[in-house]
Amino acid sequence: MKRDFLSGGVLVALAAAYYIATGSIAESTLSDEIGATGLPRLLAGLLALIGLALIARTAFVAYAARRATVPAAVPAEEEEGAPLPRAIGLLLIGGAYVVLLPVIGYFLAVALLIGGVALYEGAARSWVVPAAALGGATLYWAIFVKLLGVHQPAGTLFQGWLL
Repeated sequence: MKRDFLSGGVLVALAAAYYIATGSIAESTLSDEIGATGLPRLLAGLLALIGLALIARTAFVAYAARRATVPAAVPAEEEEGAPLPRAIGLLLIGGAYVVLLPVIGYFLAVALLIGGVALYEGAARSWVVPAAALGGATLYWAIFVKLLGVHQPAGTLFQGWLL
């Protein structure tokens, strides 16, 4: 529980530092009303919300445990946090995403990242995993490419295709 509280504080501090760093992004004459800092500041705000939610959840669980006559059992895995091999595995999945992105393109790389993380975290091997991976990749592609106009790499395998 203490690690969750500390992690939430670290996330809020990182969000604040990231938000401050967005002030150094230069404005362009081509900027729209949102500007070049719009998305980074939004991401900083979301990171701060996640950190605050983690702190609030930890405080609520601690309060509820104190009020209960018999303290709720906390699984050992949650109390100890993720072991190092699990974290290294997630880091390797992220590294594979970075390596594959210029080769296979944004859409397919994001779909593989979502599916890979879901399976690595123990999701059941069913139709839900590829459906969620393709749906998530479609959503991210629609947000970044269509809504925000941020062109993503199509990949060297798909040169000339519109992904």
